[in-house]
Amino acid sequence: MHQRISKKIVVYLFLFLTLVTINNINLSDFNFLKIITLNLTGLNNFEKKNFEEDLNFLKKEDLIFLDKDKISKKIFANKIVEDFSVFKNYPSELEIFIKKTKFLAITKKNNQDYYIGSNGNLIYTKNSLERLPFIFGNVEPDDFLKLKTHINNSEFNFDQIKNLYFFKSKRWDIETKDDLIIKLPLDQIEISLNNLSKIIISEEFKNKKIIDLRQKNQVILND
Repeated sequence: MHQRISKKIVVYLFLFLTLVTINNINLSDFNFLKIITLNLTGLNNFEKKNFEEDLNFLKKEDLIFLDKDKISKKIFANKIVEDFSVFKNYPSELEIFIKKTKFLAITKKNNQDYYIGSNGNLIYTKNSLERLPFIFGNVEPDDFLKLKTHINNSEFNFDQIKNLYFFKSKRWDIETKDDLIIKLPLDQIEISLNNLSKIIISEEFKNKKIIDLRQKNQVILND
């Protein structure tokens, strides 16, 4: 029964479009299959309002012949977006689900605070309420995301980090929530962190303030 109804709808739609073509009538003159309702999900009320203003051009657009590239450019112009999905609910509703980026760290640029998102964007914030690692130094998102990947691939827990220090040489220091400074090497970071995770539980590491991993196959301790 359901299949018969679906087939009837398809047939009626085909006949309608055929008649329009035969009579040389512009489809844009009809409200049929025009976007009347635009639903945005995945956002808070403030974000939703901004997106609705940016996407207002979609109202009265043809639901069938949407310009996907134009929609994509408009949505990704907002730096909080990680990904999005579009659903057409015929005859006149367009639903867009926004997947927001995950805030991973905070840094400063020109004395202003920015989140670094998992999408690789710097996102300005007036009030950084998130409890995230703070990055000191002139860091670009890609530099941080490379480090984050190394940490994720190691046995070291990213949640232990309080601060990160980025140097011009592109080397990193980690400050943990226990006030331990870990000086990382330029390369083989995952190996160094895995070695650290294995030996840091030993007695000789207790009460140490600095662990220097910059030298290959060496661990230097400082009080």
